[in-house]
Amino acid sequence: MIEAIYNGKVIARSDRTRVVEGNHYFPPEALVREHFVHSDTHTVCGWKGTASYYHVVVDGQRNPDAAWTYPSPKPAAVEIADHVAFWRGVEIRES
Repeated sequence: MIEAIYNGKVIARSDRTRVVEGNHYFPPEALVREHFVHSDTHTVCGWKGTASYYHVVVDGQRNPDAAWTYPSPKPAAVEIADHVAFWRGVEIRES
């Protein structure tokens, strides 16, 4: 089981993550939705497409743009559609 942890709380947990470029992408049902707030940030990856971001919020501590997803990825990345990956202080660990 892979967990994403921020500020001491598990914000995502799954045994079905997909690893792309060293990042674990969690399926949408693995997220603890109360910890995610949509961001207006978007970036573009040449082979994955346009990423949308979330702020991660735990116990009032906000981590801006700490999670991202590809809602409509390019064909080469279709396996991670709507999956969410993390950075900026979100710890990924195997439990």
